Amino acid sequence: MQVGLRLLLCPLGSNIVVRTACCSVGIVLPVYSTFKAIETKNRDEEQKWLLYWAAYGSFSVAEVFADKIIYWFPLYHHMKFAFLVWLQLPTTNGAKQLYMNHLRPFLLRHQANLDQLVGILYSETGKFVSAHQGEFKFMKAIVMKILVTAKHLLDSSSQSVPPPEGRAITGQRQQVESSDFESDDDDEDFVAFPDSF
Repeated sequence: MQVGLRLLLCPLGSNIVVRTACCSVGIVLPVYSTFKAIETKNRDEEQKWLLYWAAYGSFSVAEVFADKIIYWFPLYHHMKFAFLVWLQLPTTNGAKQLYMNHLRPFLLRHQANLDQLVGILYSETGKFVSAHQGEFKFMKAIVMKILVTAKHLLDSSSQSVPPPEGRAITGQRQQVESSDFESDDDDEDFVAFPDSF
């Protein structure tokens, strides 16, 4: 545990370690905690994690827009880690403070405009999807075919399968017998390919 804390808190430590810690604390643990709150039907926990996700989502939007500036700050990911911990700690109740003091007043003040914007966004998205439904079905069919082919390849590679029979194509004859390759010049030369090729 001390090694992990040293890596995390070392100013010259690996950025990957701090980013992984931010992802774990900011997303992985809250997803599991949200799942537990929903499954146990604990209203207080559900509200706590709803407030967290509202605060985290707002922070993520601000982070996207300020991306080019904030990543130049030294120890940015360390500060982000501390902020994410602050949002979740029961003693600080940071997500509730951020929501009640900043996010809620802003959203209440701009609620009518945001409702119009969301309505337009849903409407335009619906129009786009219905206008391009053929393309979506085509892409879905391609993805499904790729997945089925990949599954077939994985299944066939995990089993010891004899070579498939199929069309004969003139060329050098190849036989597979007990993992040995032999050639026979007396027979007609051919290579077997599966019918689906």
